[in-house]
Amino acid sequence: MSSAAKLNYSIPPADGSQAFAQVYPDPVTGERRRNWREDPHIVEIEDVRGKEDNYGLDVAGFQYFRHPAKHTKFTDDEEIKEEYYPESIELIKKLTGASRVVIFDHTLRRRRPGERGADPKSRQPAAYVHADQTMAASIARVHKHLPASDVPALLRCRFQIINLWRPISHPVVDWPLAFPDREGEVYGVKYSPGHKWMYKSAMDPEDFVLLKWLSFDSVQDGSVATLVPHTSFEDPKTPKDAPFRESIELRALVFYEEK
Repeated sequence: MSSAAKLNYSIPPADGSQAFAQVYPDPVTGERRRNWREDPHIVEIEDVRGKEDNYGLDVAGFQYFRHPAKHTKFTDDEEIKEEYYPESIELIKKLTGASRVVIFDHTLRRRRPGERGADPKSRQPAAYVHADQTMAASIARVHKHLPASDVPALLRCRFQIINLWRPISHPVVDWPLAFPDREGEVYGVKYSPGHKWMYKSAMDPEDFVLLKWLSFDSVQDGSVATLVPHTSFEDPKTPKDAPFRESIELRALVFYEEK
């Protein structure tokens, strides 16, 4: 099954400058400062539930898994860091074969209609097609979050920035997360009629997805996905009484050191 839904692409700045958008809205106007314009389009988004094993991290740039989290409250940032971070580090290592994983931040999203999303503990779903990180910004992350003595060796090995996205509290029916098929070549955020989109319906708190923010890879022939754009969307099939989306995403530097 599929849904016909609106996705918000973007029209980049006319002057060729780097597109940007503020994370939090202006406290007075409620607007997020940005230098690009929205370009909405109605597209078909396929529900891949039952076929999710067809999509792998290196091929599609995202991969679905099931594994319950030991930490389930997700109400206190320090508890999340002390309890959820360590179990997620081991989970990412197990699933990717990485030798070292450093989680550098997390975002809780709790959709609340009418709220501006200024509270870091209740940010709203990101309802526009985006990829999260450039190569320069990724390298800067390594310098920022790792000991200076470790950085030269780490930058010589394969590394990735991976997002671990998980529903919390209840299944996500309201404003789910969608990804493009890599065959559609969606590495920017400009619209193309060739883009093919997909999502997994009603992901519950035991479901999660790993998605690539960026990957510096020794394989440079285009055979390995380096990042995946993504967006939340309003599914017109969502029941009116569905609970509002609640989710958490972790962002991690993932290294594959040579043994």
